[in-house]
Amino acid sequence: MTTRRGFLASLLAVGAAPRLGWAEAGDPSYIAAARDAAGGFALYGLDGSGGVTFRVPLPARGHAGAGHPARAEAVAFARRPGAFALVIDCARGMVLHRLTPPANRHFNGHGVFARSGTRLFTSEQAGDTSAGVIGIWDAEAGYARIGEMPTGGIGPHDLRLMPDGGTLVVANGGIATDPTDRTKLNIPTMRPGLAYLDLDGTILDQIELTPDLHRNSIRHLAVRGDGLVGFAMQWQGETGAAMPLLGLHRRGAAPVLATAPLADELAMDGYAGSVAFDGGGAELAITSPRGGRLHRFSDQGRFLGVVSRADVCGLAPDAAGYLASDGLGGLISVEGGRPAPLARLDCAWDNHIVAL
Repeated sequence: MTTRRGFLASLLAVGAAPRLGWAEAGDPSYIAAARDAAGGFALYGLDGSGGVTFRVPLPARGHAGAGHPARAEAVAFARRPGAFALVIDCARGMVLHRLTPPANRHFNGHGVFARSGTRLFTSEQAGDTSAGVIGIWDAEAGYARIGEMPTGGIGPHDLRLMPDGGTLVVANGGIATDPTDRTKLNIPTMRPGLAYLDLDGTILDQIELTPDLHRNSIRHLAVRGDGLVGFAMQWQGETGAAMPLLGLHRRGAAPVLATAPLADELAMDGYAGSVAFDGGGAELAITSPRGGRLHRFSDQGRFLGVVSRADVCGLAPDAAGYLASDGLGGLISVEGGRPAPLARLDCAWDNHIVAL
């Protein structure tokens, strides 16, 4: 387990070392955070078969991450409200930079690089109002913070780069929170929605859910190559409600809400933890660690079936379908609704698998 002294030393070890590509880090297909059996935390690189290509210790629990499009650099984000994000050299196993949000800002667990890799965009919110902010960092200048832009909503969580390379889509969850203990402050007046922004911060398009669904917080996103967005939701209303937890949206159109049969919807316990299109893009799925299940849907929102898996949450596309992870260290592939075990590590995977 890394020591504080060793962790800080790694921050100083960058020097003039050349920048390496992903092949030098074992050519991973994914990154994912986990809690190790001894109680420490780490960021892992994974290949398509669930094999570990690298492991770098983290100082605290991680959530999601972002992979640089060319260099073997990954940004590991703390669980929200986060006070740090680490830029990691995945080939050498060392921390290059520790990013700290400005005063009255905290990270919300997600970020994404520009297609060129020159800028990093981070999901943040203001500590006093929970107003959404996207932080902008110059990846070519030591990840210096160079600006920020409003998301047009409250409590943003996930954000993704759209296929055009010039637009960001942001999940404005709608929940105002106390930054000290994550207490939810505005459930009766929540307004979750999606916002589309250009890379200079101009809001190009916004949608909100209908009033009867205003407590359905939009949390996580998946984007298909033609611009179709899937969004996963978490219900903040009364327990035992069978609410839709997956939505589909294309700019210029109304959102489509995908529903499962009543018993299956109830079994999700109002919580979708991750969303992903499959490798072919013809379907997408959401996971619920609370319900121990993965729900598959067509790209039109038609329910296709369920895969049962205890504490399943992480989800990403693979060549045949999906790669999924659980809190018991398991990694499985899912093809056509059929799960197959890949690996089991002595760890507890966190909520997300990020495809590189």
